Amino acid sequence: MGFQRRGGWCQCCQSLVFVFLLLCVKRSFAQIRYSISEEVKDGTAVGNIAKDLGIDLRSLKERGFRIVSSSKDSLFQINEDDGILYVKGKIDREEVCERSSVCLINLKTVLENPLEVHYVAVEIADVNDHAPIFPEREKRLEISESAMPGARYQLQAARDPDGGTNAIQMYKLSTNDHFRIDVKERGEDRKMPFLILQKPLDRETKKIHKLLLTAVDGGRPPKSGTMEITVDVLDVNDNMPVFTKDVYSANLNENSPVGTTVIQVNATDLDDGPNGEVFYAFGNDVDSKVYKLFELDPITGKILVKGNIDFEEQRSYEIDIQASDKGHAPLTTDKSVMIKIIDVNDNIPEIDVTSFSSAIPEDSRPGTTVALINVHDRDHGLNAKVTLALPDDADFKLMPSTQDNAYSLVTKSQLDREAVYEHDIVLVATDSGEPSLSSVKTIKVIVSDVNDNSPEFLLTPYTFYVTENNVPGQSIFSVSAADRDLNENALISYQICRDCDDDSKFTSALNINSENGMVYALKSFDFETVKSFQFHVIATDSGTPVRSSNVTITVFILDQNDNAPRILSPLSSNGSAEGLEEIPRNVNAGHLLAKVRAYDPDVGYNGWLLFALQEVSDHTLFSLDRYTGQIRTLRPFTETDEAQHRLVILVKDNGNVSLSATATILVSVVEPKEAFAASDVKGSLKDEDENNVTFYLIITLGSVSTLFLISIIVLVVMQCSKSTDYSSKYLQDTNYDGTLCHSIQYRSGDKRYMLVGPRMSIGSTIVPGSNGNTLVVPDRRSRASTEVKCTPRYDIPMCVVQVCVCE
Repeated sequence: MGFQRRGGWCQCCQSLVFVFLLLCVKRSFAQIRYSISEEVKDGTAVGNIAKDLGIDLRSLKERGFRIVSSSKDSLFQINEDDGILYVKGKIDREEVCERSSVCLINLKTVLENPLEVHYVAVEIADVNDHAPIFPEREKRLEISESAMPGARYQLQAARDPDGGTNAIQMYKLSTNDHFRIDVKERGEDRKMPFLILQKPLDRETKKIHKLLLTAVDGGRPPKSGTMEITVDVLDVNDNMPVFTKDVYSANLNENSPVGTTVIQVNATDLDDGPNGEVFYAFGNDVDSKVYKLFELDPITGKILVKGNIDFEEQRSYEIDIQASDKGHAPLTTDKSVMIKIIDVNDNIPEIDVTSFSSAIPEDSRPGTTVALINVHDRDHGLNAKVTLALPDDADFKLMPSTQDNAYSLVTKSQLDREAVYEHDIVLVATDSGEPSLSSVKTIKVIVSDVNDNSPEFLLTPYTFYVTENNVPGQSIFSVSAADRDLNENALISYQICRDCDDDSKFTSALNINSENGMVYALKSFDFETVKSFQFHVIATDSGTPVRSSNVTITVFILDQNDNAPRILSPLSSNGSAEGLEEIPRNVNAGHLLAKVRAYDPDVGYNGWLLFALQEVSDHTLFSLDRYTGQIRTLRPFTETDEAQHRLVILVKDNGNVSLSATATILVSVVEPKEAFAASDVKGSLKDEDENNVTFYLIITLGSVSTLFLISIIVLVVMQCSKSTDYSSKYLQDTNYDGTLCHSIQYRSGDKRYMLVGPRMSIGSTIVPGSNGNTLVVPDRRSRASTEVKCTPRYDIPMCVVQVCVCE
């Protein structure tokens, strides 16, 4: 506790006074109490709260030291740097505490982070800064000469806003022979002066008496105010009205309607005629507020309600009533009427949020304080007993404080911004009146984001198809991830994982835009070199701590018709696509003259070859099978047929832009004997040619088979690594030798399909046929093999298109 010296008081006297005030005055005890005088200068230091509380001064500014709970807290301010309480503005004790003998201002101070509440009481000591003032500068009295010594005449009391010893202490009357002043105590610090007649008046001797009434306060030095009293001496009327009751009191409910009768007073006068007729009026000491709230019937003496009676504004009224006769020199009798106001539950509870955190991190622990709340009701008794509640489904709860009607709003469970980012907390305050009244206040709490979510890719895994011969540097596809967090926590950057198990020769050929996930190819892909590959992309947010996720991307290279057909046979001795064939003239129709062998490294339609006769010496002699490349005779040779024939064979694929190659065959028609004679020589040459062709064909088939096996292994590994819910995609396996067929596998729902044969266009229709061949295709979802029933679709020489439905 800290006390300042006031005047010449010693510390012991101040302590005794403080103990006395604690015992006699019903005030709330504060943790710290200071005392200052009114009218001190702006900025005067009251006391060091931080020092008296033992608060570390270094943390004051960071924690936010402030006043939160007093309606009069605008009179003071706290320096957040040193914790000193200062006076803000001018303090007028009479304005702040009116006429209270002890003027205490209770302040509630709050320290944030962590939240601490401290109570401070500041006593405002009175200074004698007001002089007594009479309501009237002049007072005129009419007193009958028949008035007896001892007659009392009430005068208007002087007013002094100061309190205690600085209030009015005495009245003095100027020296005279007929009158003296008498003072009657009327409540705390109120002294009512009465003019007492000491000696009978004689109107014939002196008609007017001039008196000077002086009110003196107890200040040092004392201050005073004066009022001039003029007494007119009247004649005769020697009986005063007398009230029928000694005490008049009444109870009145607040909010009573205008015109309600409060009480009726009655007085009688023993005189006759006008001197005995009584009328009523408010006394001289009635406050102006009474005139606004009540009216007095001058004939009947009834006091009626005139204005709005509010218990919370004033709980009782003491009204001075005068009963006067109508004599030439009216006689007046005063009587006080006590009116007690009865409280009615007419005020709803008020909810005051004294400290509030509008945003709270989502990782806050349960029990974190969100706000400090006070509730109060201007009513009295049970009408002012207030309870505060929250809805049952709220994520917050109320914790009662040690102070009456004070609560702490705390979190009840873990918050999740991604689930609910904004909470509207509905506070309901209800009083205990009958009927009860309630009020509602909504507090909006924002849940601030914490980086608790990793980026999530829109698909996992990704599968993309890239056409070979792409332009280096152009984007080929993009990936995208989303983060449920906000701002920096949701700002995602992308990168290709170079240190994963992926083949570095593919990851080094790719680059990714870190901002939008667009993937660029740094080189052109060749389907004939690589059919597919995998790599990983990592998505990382910018929060703290950093969170990331990765996704597997499978890229399939799509074939383009970028390879022309290559002719294997027949070949000339110099390696050109030109052959020489000798045929006996006596061969029959349908004789196999030669077979053109060719292959195309492309797949599907791009690798499906067709043969055609581009040039022929005699269309009636030779025919060419467009699918097999076999050249046969259409009819026997005749004597008129030429001995030399030249055939130009055109081999072309079925790509959108068809590529082709040509082979030239020279046919020499010989007689049967010459044919036998040359057969030995030609046989040896033909064997050599056949050996060369066989060698090249073996190399080609071996290479193609190797590529086919590698493709099958890669596809099986990839399929095994995928989930069973993987969406329908085409998987292409290539196996060809010359004009061999190709197969395409794909899945739709719970069935797998296999297309065997030349590549079909997207719009081709598959029509079930007879149950032909049966293939066994391993089921990647189980270790057991699945029997595949394949139905032929196109019956083409060298290549049968089959659709295989995998049950």
